[in-house]
Amino acid sequence: MSDTLALLEALIARPSITPDDAGCQDLIATHLQALGFEIERMDSGPDNFRVRNLWAIKHGSAPNPAVMMLAGHTDVVPPGRLDSWTSDPFVPSYREGRIYGRGAADMKGSVAAMVVAAEEFVQAHPDHAGSLAFLLTSDEEGPSVDGTKVCCQLLQARGQKLDYCIVGEPTSVDQLGDMLKNGRRGTLSGKLRVKGIQGHVAYPQLARNPVHQAAPALAELASTQWDAGNAYFPATTFQISNINAGTGATNVIPGEMVVDFNFRFSTESTPEGLKSKVQALLARHGLEYALDWTLGGEPFLTPEGNLSAAISAAILAQTGLQTQLSTTGGTSDGRFIAKICPQVIEFGPINASIHKIDEYLPADSLEPLKEIYRRTLENLLL
Repeated sequence: MSDTLALLEALIARPSITPDDAGCQDLIATHLQALGFEIERMDSGPDNFRVRNLWAIKHGSAPNPAVMMLAGHTDVVPPGRLDSWTSDPFVPSYREGRIYGRGAADMKGSVAAMVVAAEEFVQAHPDHAGSLAFLLTSDEEGPSVDGTKVCCQLLQARGQKLDYCIVGEPTSVDQLGDMLKNGRRGTLSGKLRVKGIQGHVAYPQLARNPVHQAAPALAELASTQWDAGNAYFPATTFQISNINAGTGATNVIPGEMVVDFNFRFSTESTPEGLKSKVQALLARHGLEYALDWTLGGEPFLTPEGNLSAAISAAILAQTGLQTQLSTTGGTSDGRFIAKICPQVIEFGPINASIHKIDEYLPADSLEPLKEIYRRTLENLLL
């Protein structure tokens, strides 16, 4: 068994359901400390939701070295009904060339590969010029308030330099290395409460139906083109996720309708601009309403540069694939790291099974993943 696979097994066996780290970071810290990394805990949050955060750095030998950070999370989503799994989600199991377990793909496989890649890199190049750091959290799958976000604020406050960062998100689609993320869209959610006047359906003249009033506005929101995207991002999208109104009775006109919606927006739009457009549209339709906004994250983008070239070359050398740069998908902790690091790339294994029952990773993809990380370190830090 390879060192990478052995470490992945040990991580899967720790039931680190967010925000519980279940000892994963202590295990990783032991590996890194043996290599000469300086270890620091950056735990945060209240006692009943304590988040474990690990910062580790091994300084390079150059006077002003480039700093590469490997980032990820040790927490996993809940497994759901245990009897729906073919095998215990927290007992690593093998079937048909796959290793099964919660977190195998998202993202303990990447974390294990990163740690072993760092071990091999440092052992082969003890006097490496650039500095190598790790940032791990147990709050990526949760609220993401006391994890990477807090750590980045602390690192920024102390003036920690960062040049490059690889986040180990599972980005591959059909084959390891076919896609990496060089940015992500922003996410902006709204909760719209349209006010009406409740009444009897037989006397609509005595009531005001918020569903009827809001329908034209919702139709216009759904059909609006918010921007055209750009070379890196698709156009901004608007989606309604929930609509609630009424008392449950069929003879009552509702007095209020609540609509939940979300924007996934490109760098061509801003939160302020989207809010302004929505509010102007609602006002034009004459609605009486209240609207609460939640900004989940702003978009970030790493244009083609040293980091994308280094990891693309590593993927090509290891797999023979010309990787595709993409900004599709949901949000990640890259949105926090991008505020303090100019080049952020997400790259990891095949994402077909993430968050699913019987989550898995092709066992033979783990060593190539480790090799891609190791080659990238050599491309940038020697």
